Amino acid sequence: MQQTSRPLALVTGASSGIGCTFAERLARDGYDLILVARRKDRPAELARQLEKNGAKVEVLVADLSKPDGLATVERRAGGGDVTMLVNNAGFQNYKPFVELGPDAAEDQIRVQVTAVLRLSRAVLPAMLARGSGAIVNVSSMLAFSAGVDKSFMPKRATYAATKAFVNVFTELLASEVAGSGVKVQALCPGVVRTEFHDVDGKPASVRPNVPVMEPQDVVEASLAALALGDVICSPSLTDRGLIEREGDGRQTLFDASRGAELAPRYAAKRAT
Repeated sequence: MQQTSRPLALVTGASSGIGCTFAERLARDGYDLILVARRKDRPAELARQLEKNGAKVEVLVADLSKPDGLATVERRAGGGDVTMLVNNAGFQNYKPFVELGPDAAEDQIRVQVTAVLRLSRAVLPAMLARGSGAIVNVSSMLAFSAGVDKSFMPKRATYAATKAFVNVFTELLASEVAGSGVKVQALCPGVVRTEFHDVDGKPASVRPNVPVMEPQDVVEASLAALALGDVICSPSLTDRGLIEREGDGRQTLFDASRGAELAPRYAAKRAT
């Protein structure tokens, strides 16, 4: 499709929270928008507001947990005119894994893994051909929480695992497209003041000692991080060295695990 004079951003999960805030900010920055959401009323109202400010807005009503919904968005994403993709759609199902229905767990994987993968793949060829573009995959600091044992942390096996996928996928994809002009980012906020934590449509209480960030600040950090070239963006993290050291730790572990001999702790078990 022909590129217009205004850049075009596709935002999933655009009906509220971080997705809605991304749409509002990008419209102010001169983008036209494709808004993707399961519900029709909210993105339609948002579209009317953004159009008053000069943006052209297309609304796609689609459930990314359903194959036909994802296929609809994937076809549009692959049209060749998307200059920024914000993979924001997601939901929480915090509960012990054994209490989580397998269909609900699979739906979360479809939205937070499969859709991220397929939509990224759909937009990349045109971005690479143009030598410019950006993909923001909204992740979470819970992606780093596998070894964190705190009483206030939610039961999160499936949710955190999907976000860990997002981080690894994003980091490796960023390496693949380095130097192409295409930027890829995993946005990893903590708790954000959105409807994400609502349960059955009712706001859930957040513990008093848990810091809550505003969605406008999350989006501000993401866009600043794109300009800086940060692949992992943690909006409230002051010491970037922590991310570098986390990466160094993975490199050390990887290198130390490349031996051909059985580790003594396991060899001793075999001997007995």
